[in-house]
Amino acid sequence: MNMATQRTALCFLLSVWVLFQGCDSDVKCRNDKGEEVDWYVIYKFNRSLSYNYMDESTKGWKLSQKTVDSKRGALANTLKPLLDFYDNNTKDFGFILYNDQPNNKCVASSSYGHSKGVVLLDNQTIVWLTHSTPNFPKNGTKDFWPESGKSNAQTFMCVTFPFSAARDIALQLYYIHPYCYDHKILPTLPHLLNLVPQRNSYPPEEPWYNVGSLTSLNGKRFLRFAKYKRFNGDLYSDLIVKNLREDLYVKSWKNKVIALPSTCEINNVYNVNALQFPRMRKYHETVDHSKWCVTIEANWTCIADMNRAGSQKKRGGGALCIDDPKVSKAFRHLVKEFEPCPPQPHTTTATQPPKERVRKSGKSKVKPATQTVKKECFEHE
Repeated sequence: MNMATQRTALCFLLSVWVLFQGCDSDVKCRNDKGEEVDWYVIYKFNRSLSYNYMDESTKGWKLSQKTVDSKRGALANTLKPLLDFYDNNTKDFGFILYNDQPNNKCVASSSYGHSKGVVLLDNQTIVWLTHSTPNFPKNGTKDFWPESGKSNAQTFMCVTFPFSAARDIALQLYYIHPYCYDHKILPTLPHLLNLVPQRNSYPPEEPWYNVGSLTSLNGKRFLRFAKYKRFNGDLYSDLIVKNLREDLYVKSWKNKVIALPSTCEINNVYNVNALQFPRMRKYHETVDHSKWCVTIEANWTCIADMNRAGSQKKRGGGALCIDDPKVSKAFRHLVKEFEPCPPQPHTTTATQPPKERVRKSGKSKVKPATQTVKKECFEHE
């Protein structure tokens, strides 16, 4: 082989290498080491920036050595394409940031969904990060973690989806009608996802809910539940439990709100009143801003948007649910006290969840705290 032929072959191999490098997407959920993972769940502790972490490779909760605001933790590694975009205006990259509490200065109108999340995407993959944290992520800056983010416990679920899942994620957001405070839309996106950031993007007629299945990039099964504000019902007792047909423990924020009682019908929905992580003290739901539910016997765990409060029946919101025995076991083991069902007519005992040895507790009595009323965010098209 002469020198010219060798040079041609080398150039060809280099071109192929560059081509395949270009085909590898940076939009992936990533762990604390920056490694690609199919999905993960983070549970940030109250009054702390430390967190427990779980993905397909762990045996359950794993205490992270990072803090949630770390520039090298799982959240920062996952958000890197977004943070790089703010520096370089990356081509072929899109995102939607939505949060009913986008910053410390304002809150979204109640006409928008009570929902928080991040969608990152290129032409190959989509990252959907659903969470419960107000003011997260801060937009337009690499300093993504809000100053207000230390006080309460919070949850995050990140899933990597193939680009083909764009329509299903768009449907979820369409029904939730979230408040989008920053976005960049790719021209190649399905039409419905392009509509999501617009103020008038919501379902015009019944049904006022949408339920669907999703499959992650590595083939993991998920379910999604979404309700528009005109659904006028509780996300958990009126939508999720009627589809899963399983009893649920529900953890939601009951501080400063009038909570719905535990609901006991064909399948029961029990409010969680106290939790405890391994090697930590038990704490009550008033310092935990997370929203999640877990089946008592099956393997479904949902990271959700909504609280179990009467006012939330008329708000949009949803949940992303994973079918995994390890995850459901990890969440069930956190439950230390639950609110029993109200006494039924002509009965003397409350309904109890099966096969669980969890302490029953009375309904949480929380005196509403004085709070500063924030103005509504400016409407945007």
